[in-house]
Amino acid sequence: MNIAIPYGRGHLHLEVEDSRVNAVLSSRLESYVPTRGERALVEEAMANPIGTEKLEQLVQGKEKIVLIASDHTRPVPSKVLIPPMLSAIRRGNPDAELTILIATGCHRGTTKEELVEKFGAEIVESEKIVIHDCTAEEDMVTIGTLPSGGALRINKIAAQADLLISEGFIEPHFFAGFSGGRKSVLPGIASQATVRWNHNADFIASPFARTGILEGNPIHEDMIYAARAAKLAFICNVVINAKHEVVGAFAGDVAQAHLAGVDFLRSLCQCEKVPADIVFSSNNGYPLDQNIYQAVKGMTAAEATVKQGGVIIMLARCNDGIGGDHFYRQLAQEPDIDKTMALFLSRGKEQTVPDQWQTQVFLRVLKKATVIFLSEMDDATIREMHMLPAKTMEEALQKAKAILKMENPKIVAIPGGISVIVK
Repeated sequence: MNIAIPYGRGHLHLEVEDSRVNAVLSSRLESYVPTRGERALVEEAMANPIGTEKLEQLVQGKEKIVLIASDHTRPVPSKVLIPPMLSAIRRGNPDAELTILIATGCHRGTTKEELVEKFGAEIVESEKIVIHDCTAEEDMVTIGTLPSGGALRINKIAAQADLLISEGFIEPHFFAGFSGGRKSVLPGIASQATVRWNHNADFIASPFARTGILEGNPIHEDMIYAARAAKLAFICNVVINAKHEVVGAFAGDVAQAHLAGVDFLRSLCQCEKVPADIVFSSNNGYPLDQNIYQAVKGMTAAEATVKQGGVIIMLARCNDGIGGDHFYRQLAQEPDIDKTMALFLSRGKEQTVPDQWQTQVFLRVLKKATVIFLSEMDDATIREMHMLPAKTMEEALQKAKAILKMENPKIVAIPGGISVIVK
């Protein structure tokens, strides 16, 4: 068997005897054939919004319109989404003042080169684009209190808008249940303190804060409240395949349109878990596998199906390095992962520190399985972060067999770890 697994902008290949492979868990997104082309799907969704008027009607009489757009860490096909949204805005209100606000959450700022790759040079040169900075408290305003009790502070550009809209994409998310919709506001354009409150240790530890779960998910409940409080009036979200092609589009109300997209995605992405000694996973390649921080997401798909004490072989090129200094130090400076987990769980919501949530999920994975990390990163850094380094598929597999002390361990492959819901 030859299994192609995304890695950077290409693939690495797992070659192994058929008898060794218990399953290849993949979403059916790759075999799904949409009824229309990408642009037509988006235009059809916008022409038939769920739970709202059309965008060209919503913009009428509005002076300041803010369009929240995803950042460089998300493979949202903005070149397909943004032009029809801009056209609808200009048809309905050609004189409106439009700002595109980049929802970086707690990520680093998006560079101009990344903006050009995302939107195209024409939009970057002709539109007003602002990069959200969650640490710039002077740019934040308080608009309410989250259901969990935390202050809801968001970018004042969004808060002062006469109409707030967003683009985005829907995928399984490892603690919010699904990405998209309400996440454009929280964490997208929220203050760091608000994000930290929402991503607290108790919420992350909830059995409902898992991939594919919205009902009862405390993180989601805060997020949907935040989107409503911010008056996010219209979303246009898409579902994409491994080639980052649009296969489904959903527009309209932030909750109703998002749920329609979730139902569509769930019908294609849910897989039954198949226990195995070794599980290969990826972060779906570029741009999602640019750093170790993001790669935790793909590990959770493997976590759901690997046997206790097994091995996860995670593929992530990591051309952008670790992805978070706090994340690195929380792991590298303490050899006892149980001690670090206990520290996180002892903290109140207001005591959550940056990147704690990502580290907490990662520690949960490490408590179940050894992680062999195949990347371009230096070996010393990988070891500092409680993983074993590998540079080739063969090296990773040999290390896994040595750890397990098994000559023929059973394998499960998850080529796109972010695209599946393993139940």
